[in-house]
Amino acid sequence: MSSSSYNVLFLCTGNTARSILAEAILRQDGAERFNAFSAGSQPKGLVNPFALRTLAANGYDSSGLRSKSWDEFAAAGAPVMDFVFTVCDNAAGEVCPIWPGQPVTAHWGIEDPAAVHGSDLDKERAFQQAFSFMKNRIAAFVALPVASLDHLALSAKLGAIGRQDGASSGAQ
Repeated sequence: MSSSSYNVLFLCTGNTARSILAEAILRQDGAERFNAFSAGSQPKGLVNPFALRTLAANGYDSSGLRSKSWDEFAAAGAPVMDFVFTVCDNAAGEVCPIWPGQPVTAHWGIEDPAAVHGSDLDKERAFQQAFSFMKNRIAAFVALPVASLDHLALSAKLGAIGRQDGASSGAQ
């Protein structure tokens, strides 16, 4: 792979929490090398307020983040993706659109913080944990010498990143 900037799409079913966190983290932490996007197979149309609070608490910009369909990125004229990561087990099991350009794909499943019931403090903890796990994966991804790795080596390294601490049961 050789490019000055890579397009990365994070997918989840509702595009309200994990994929939104990932988009914001990569948008900031990988700004010089990566263009970050997120989408969902069945977007809910709104971003979870706990995701926005978690981003703000960790110093990440959430402006422009929105819940959107993955169809936007399969349509003509959409940015061609170099990488597509599923971050929830449901999205990993769904039939995805055919992505132009044959991007490198991997599953980086993390338990859904939006599924946590209980007090606001319980929910904030779940979102902070998901944020931390995603930030660690993205840090490992950003550190990869992407341009010097072939497709097979890159796929293996991305798979290993998806199995880091915090991987959901479907990512094992």
